[in-house]
Amino acid sequence: MKRPGFLHGVIVAAVFGFFASAVVATLTPFIGFGSVIRLVVPALGLAYLLYLMSRSKERLGRVTTLTLWSALAVVTWWLAPPLPLYLLIHIAAVWLVRSLYFYSGVIPALMDLGLNALSISAAVWAITRSGSVFLATWCFFLVQALFVVIPPTIKGKTRPERSTALDSENFERARRQADAALRQLFTQ
Repeated sequence: MKRPGFLHGVIVAAVFGFFASAVVATLTPFIGFGSVIRLVVPALGLAYLLYLMSRSKERLGRVTTLTLWSALAVVTWWLAPPLPLYLLIHIAAVWLVRSLYFYSGVIPALMDLGLNALSISAAVWAITRSGSVFLATWCFFLVQALFVVIPPTIKGKTRPERSTALDSENFERARRQADAALRQLFTQ
């Protein structure tokens, strides 16, 4: 598969937003908002993880990644940390998977980490301003869709390779000049 485009990410964000708002609206009267969010977050995380894996060229380690992510989700759900920490754990898992499957360097992975921080900010802003789960989810995944502009690898400036013959020639010239200078000093 080829790397997804931004428009593809916008569509995924809209689908996830509709899913999250529908599930929250449907289940909140029965089990409460906090419990629903603790079910929706791992469901969205798994869906996004599967989306990322389907768009990645990397084929190695998919079963291991899904297994480890599932174990993390179950342990996090069972431990029931405060909601902000719960969300951060799942976002960190998404960041880690995306860093492993789409980037081949530390700098792009750190840029993606910054993108995740921006996504969290956008989601918090949307939920505090509107109170809408759809808008918060859509804003989060809309900013996440920008990961396609992060280059897979960042290469520094490469130095031109110097010829060892040229280095040897320069050294010999400098040695001859030094010998001549020493001879001139001792003969005077």
